[in-house]
Amino acid sequence: MSVNKTRGFLYQMARLLGDYNAVSSGSSKKMARRAGRRVAGRAAGRGMRKMFK
Repeated sequence: MSVNKTRGFLYQMARLLGDYNAVSSGSSKKMARRAGRRVAGRAAGRGMRKMFK
């Protein structure tokens, strides 16, 4: 397994653990904030991709 694949896997696990942490807290405010930031991050990534493509 290459370093890039390992790093990608670790980042993916960190995202999932962050989601789990927000859900396990039981706070709907934390879950909504997490979901909103994930959506905003994806939109920003797509915008940057289009801008620099």
